Amino acid sequence: MLRDRVRRLGAVVLAGALVTMATACGGGEDSTGTAAQGGDATAAGGSSLKVGLAYDIGGRGDQSFNDAAAAGLDKAKAELKLAEAKELSASPGETEAQKEERLRLLASSGYNPIIAVGFAYSGATGKVAKEFPDVKFGIVDDAVEGANITNLLFAEHEGSFLVGAAAALKSEKNNIGFVGGVQTPLIQKFQAGYEAGAKAVKPDIKVQVKYLTQPPDFNGFNDPAKGKTAAEGMYDSGADVVYQAAGGSGGGVFEAAKAANAMAIGVDSDQALTADEGVRDVIITSMLKKVDVAVFDFIKSVNDGTVQAGPKVYDLKAGGVDYSTTGGKIDDIKDKLEEYKQKIISGEITVPDKLS
Repeated sequence: MLRDRVRRLGAVVLAGALVTMATACGGGEDSTGTAAQGGDATAAGGSSLKVGLAYDIGGRGDQSFNDAAAAGLDKAKAELKLAEAKELSASPGETEAQKEERLRLLASSGYNPIIAVGFAYSGATGKVAKEFPDVKFGIVDDAVEGANITNLLFAEHEGSFLVGAAAALKSEKNNIGFVGGVQTPLIQKFQAGYEAGAKAVKPDIKVQVKYLTQPPDFNGFNDPAKGKTAAEGMYDSGADVVYQAAGGSGGGVFEAAKAANAMAIGVDSDQALTADEGVRDVIITSMLKKVDVAVFDFIKSVNDGTVQAGPKVYDLKAGGVDYSTTGGKIDDIKDKLEEYKQKIISGEITVPDKLS
């Protein structure tokens, strides 16, 4: 007990140093993230929750994965009238210890629940959740076990199957590409589904694949220059559609598509709405991974007292993944995509979640 008290006191003492360190590294509290609804929120009928959210590299503003999580938090602020919310971001090249201290800072400062955005927080979440058993933790994209941990998981392979089918149906060169941010089992789920969907349409289609970095280097999720170079190579090698599952690096893929007068596919958010305006017209669809829905659901369940530990899977049947239609660029193939969608939901098509 004494050791635990000393550890928690140490976390509080280190809090100031942590924020200074994170800010110096390009992380820390997002400028848009201190979103307290005001100290009188509870008295006015709002929630008493103080929610902490720890972003992956890129943070709020990455136009993709982290922004989807931010949208869920914003909805909770608006609908539940949270007492307070605090957002912190990971920094490129940071250590596991820094991730742990970010979560400890939130927990020791009274934030409950705490949401870790991304599998990079797996080890840190498992460790810190044990130190704060009364705090509810949610983690996106990993099945970390713990009595106070809820796993927010997605069937990325199912949504990727649909955009893979879209890529094959729209390709005139029978040659498409996939750019992954970091070569991990999670991102390989995107690749497996994408390839399966494309080959369901055209069994002989060529699928070029490039990963920007290998673990433990996770900067592949925040390096648009690398994303652009990878996609340029694919377009130069004959691809006319490239799907990116690369977080903030995806902006570079879109730039390459624009320069090549080619097509691209976004990920996580509807990137025909969120990407830079100058490249939106090259995005024919996006694989929607509804992290916003999962984040909001988790916060609401804590607020309602119905939260449960363990995995909660958002698949195609549950509406957790899908494809976007913004811009009307796939209107001509939507009926075919809907056929595939219903076959997946019914179980007629089983989408692989691993590479063969």
